Order: sequence, then structure tokens, then C-alpha cells
Amino acid sequence: MSLPDKAFPVSWDQFHRDARALAWRIAGLDREWRAIVAITRGGLVPAAIICRELGIRLIETVCIASYHDYTSQGEMQVLKGIGASLLENQGEGVIVVDDLTDTGKTAAIVREMMPRAHFATVYAKPKGRPLIDTLRHGGLTGYLDLFPMGYGLHLSGADCWRKTRLNETK
Repeated sequence: MSLPDKAFPVSWDQFHRDARALAWRIAGLDREWRAIVAITRGGLVPAAIICRELGIRLIETVCIASYHDYTSQGEMQVLKGIGASLLENQGEGVIVVDDLTDTGKTAAIVREMMPRAHFATVYAKPKGRPLIDTLRHGGLTGYLDLFPMGYGLHLSGADCWRKTRLNETK
């Protein structure tokens, strides 16, 4: 798939800057954090950047598959849950990180597991925004038609852009 005129490609440099800015927003909350949970796969890179910025050493993942064909969101599948110690106190003191909240479905599943955790994303679309506590860029309406899977980079050389419609109400 070639990029349309309204594509919003995110370079690795820009993504790194945005993830660091997100970390600084979280640091400004002046709270004690005991761990970070990265929602895989998109949350791995921003979680690593945030951990470095905030000095957090305990990192966990929750693996949820929703984009099975890189083009449309399908049935949600929890492939790996969160360790029991982080589920204590309903996730209090834990930051849950993802790169983007689109519809909010993934965040909702993790929020059920950890209702007192702090949810942070680098980018948020309007439908997923209510589930996020801290974000770098929100309300991506009107100029983001595509969001990069792997930020436009793929070993196969294939175009890796996931088509997303902003004004969908489903």
C-alpha cells in the first residue's frame, strides 16, 4: 500500500522525542512508580525510553493481539498476562505504556486487569483518549489517516502502514 497525501509518517527520531516528552509529563506527576507494563508490541519502545528517563527498573509486558493482518482490528486475544505481583493493589504504582490508543479496546482489557494503574500513550485518537491518563499527543483528528506499524520500517521491505479511519464510530 502506498502512502496517501494525508499520511502522518513518524520517524524514529520524532517517536523518540515524543516518548521522552511523555516521560517528562509522567515525571511531573511527582509519584512513586514501582514498575512499567508495556503493551506489546507497540509499547515496547516507548516503555524502554520511559524506564530510562524515570529510573524504573522493573519492566513487564502484557501481550494482546488485535491487528492480525496489519490493516484492521480483529478479535482481541490476550497472549500473555501480567505477573501476579504487579496485579496486587489493582496495579497501583504501575505505568501501563503503549504507542497509540486507537479505539481503546486494548487499553480497556488491560484496565480491567489493573484498574488503579496509570495509563500512558505517546499518541491517542479521540475514541481511545478517555482511557488514557497521560499522553504526548491527543486528539489525532483530521490529519492522521495512517499509523505506522513498526514506524514504516520492516525487514521484508514491505509497506507497513495500518489504515485507520479517524471518524469511525464502531
